[in-house]
Amino acid sequence: MRPRTRKPSGTLRRVSKITPDGDTATDLPYAVIGAGPSGLAATRALTMRGFDVLGYEMNDDVGGLWDIDGPRSTMYESAHLISSKTTTQFAEHPMGDDVADYPSHRELTRYFHSYADRFGLRAHYRFGTEVTRVEPYADGGWVVESRPVGTGDAAPTTDRVAGVIVANGTLSEPNVPQLNGHFDGQIFHTSAYKQATVFAGKRALVIGAGNSGCDIAVDAVHHAESVDMSVRRGYYFVPKYLFGKPADTLNQGKPLPPRIKQAIDTRVLKLFTGDPVALGFPKPDYKIYESHPIVNSLILHHLGHGDLTIKPDVDHVDGSTVHFRDGTTRDYDTIVLATGYTLHYPFVDPALLRWNGWSPQLYLHIFTPVADGLFMMGMVEASGLGWQGRYEQAELIASYLDARRHRPSQAAAFEARTRGPLPDLSGGYRYLGLERMSYYVNKDAYRTAVRAAIEELS
Repeated sequence: MRPRTRKPSGTLRRVSKITPDGDTATDLPYAVIGAGPSGLAATRALTMRGFDVLGYEMNDDVGGLWDIDGPRSTMYESAHLISSKTTTQFAEHPMGDDVADYPSHRELTRYFHSYADRFGLRAHYRFGTEVTRVEPYADGGWVVESRPVGTGDAAPTTDRVAGVIVANGTLSEPNVPQLNGHFDGQIFHTSAYKQATVFAGKRALVIGAGNSGCDIAVDAVHHAESVDMSVRRGYYFVPKYLFGKPADTLNQGKPLPPRIKQAIDTRVLKLFTGDPVALGFPKPDYKIYESHPIVNSLILHHLGHGDLTIKPDVDHVDGSTVHFRDGTTRDYDTIVLATGYTLHYPFVDPALLRWNGWSPQLYLHIFTPVADGLFMMGMVEASGLGWQGRYEQAELIASYLDARRHRPSQAAAFEARTRGPLPDLSGGYRYLGLERMSYYVNKDAYRTAVRAAIEELS
């Protein structure tokens, strides 16, 4: 059931178009919030099915967080894909042979520009525009309020749309913990990091060892006086190349049962990376793939060369001194919080997304049964899912909307299923109970479920 709400003030925008037979018909577009990979995929899939799209993007061009100059970009100069191009790219728009296996953020920005150029996606967007409110319209459809970026309290533009696809990404709102005590030096989240020269001559501590944290620690060792990493748990490290090929291209399309894959891959990794415990990391208290692995073997290289040191969790800070949980202390000039991100959809009522705990509880991470016409794109993480996996999300949304228009009985049957229990998309893996794992899936289980739903609606 769609919640009812007040009619908003302001002028509503209706989009009129001429139907192929020459009759004038009034139609409403679908709003797409974001022009990163997920937003572009949604715009492409919907326009292929003949739906009008009205897109909103804070940046002045497409690319999302991969455009380092964007207002909400969390990119840094040394950033590259941690998955290979062949497992990440859109299937209908492969990257060229001249593109490296693991492209830089600048190469990827060019890729998204070419994708938008090829399919005419920019024409559907208002760039430099921030969405401030999304809510159901009392007489049907939805309302989107927006304003130009940087205009503060300026009166919003109000658009009425048929539905809303939220695709503003999962890596823009930093999770910033409060350290006990007061630190006299420089402290910043990885989202604010751009260049390694910030570490020149500094004693640096990186708190957290996710993929960004490891990238930044590797950057820092070339400039800093010293670099330490504070970690709570152990990690599994996957090199980018195995047997001379990008690691994620091996065994594609032939998923092994979880326990067999975990056993085999653990042994293979020990052959290539050794034992991280011998270099100072805690022993993982979970099996491989039960948390996202670290795709960075350079961190182990620098540990082995004495360029950085692993420290335990931080207890408190006092001036320039950091006190660790094991009772040791050390002085630092700079602390980097590699503490991840939180989901951030401030423009929509959390109740409409069935937000429970750390993340929305949606059918296939897309459909909410409490708000007709509201869809989520890209709120899913999985090792190896890639942008094609996100495109399949968009294809499912477009298939559902097309079924509502032409095959209502199939659409109704699918809607009934979205109101039922959420399917198990773990693929048999026991994921850690962490915030960043609350919307994690197994890529094979997830893509199989999404493709089956597309087929059902066709």
